[in-house]
Amino acid sequence: MTKTVNDALGRAVVLEGLPRRIVSLVPSQTELLADLGLDQEVVGLTRYCIHPRDWLGRKAVVGGTKKARFEKVEALAPDLILANKEENTQKDVERLEALAPVYVTDVHDLPQSLEMIRAVGALVGRSQAADAMAAEIQAGFEALTPLAQPVQTAYLIWRSPWMTIGADTFIHDMMARAGFHNVFGDQKRYPQFTLEGLAQKSPELVLLSSEPYPFAEPHLEEIAAAVPGARVRLVDGEPFSWYGSRILGSPGYLRGLQSWWSERA
Repeated sequence: MTKTVNDALGRAVVLEGLPRRIVSLVPSQTELLADLGLDQEVVGLTRYCIHPRDWLGRKAVVGGTKKARFEKVEALAPDLILANKEENTQKDVERLEALAPVYVTDVHDLPQSLEMIRAVGALVGRSQAADAMAAEIQAGFEALTPLAQPVQTAYLIWRSPWMTIGADTFIHDMMARAGFHNVFGDQKRYPQFTLEGLAQKSPELVLLSSEPYPFAEPHLEEIAAAVPGARVRLVDGEPFSWYGSRILGSPGYLRGLQSWWSERA
């Protein structure tokens, strides 16, 4: 049965029955498909789709999120390709549409994440599981109480050049829900800054993410020297930026970060 659905960009996506050969170009959504109970239906993914851990070893890898290999996708004969506005390029999406329906998501905050989970679940015939997952995630965040006193926080995602996150990002929304106020919240997307500029923001806390740049212990001293009045901590980037099923654990992770801060305040 032919079905037409609109994706997050309002594009009409025509599906010929339930998808049986899916290529996912989005790590968050690849993991979501697995947690919705799919396996053999997912035939291709990117090299950044590291969850579930074993899929990279037994699924076809079609390139990266920014550069999908057209010929590899074509060889898989997909009947659905999952993409994302931010993580994949418009050029790739337009080219891949010649092979199969491409459903594009767009996620900047928790409500959009829940909407995406439900939409993808409906696409792949797992509506009940997706609805239950979205409800569990919603309940988890409703039980998360923001810190009584917001903490002026900078969240770093890249070095050379230094980059952080603006207000229109999923990471910003995760921080805000726990009471970590983004000192770069007056900007958008992923602004660059200097260490002098960071110091001028007077953050109380600087978080160094594990991704996309792999910040590690040596960087703690570098930032601490530049912003001597701030506490500096390495954090797992996945609970902040993976907007699929991984955020089932985000409230617990954020609660742990709150406790760490409160113990040292």
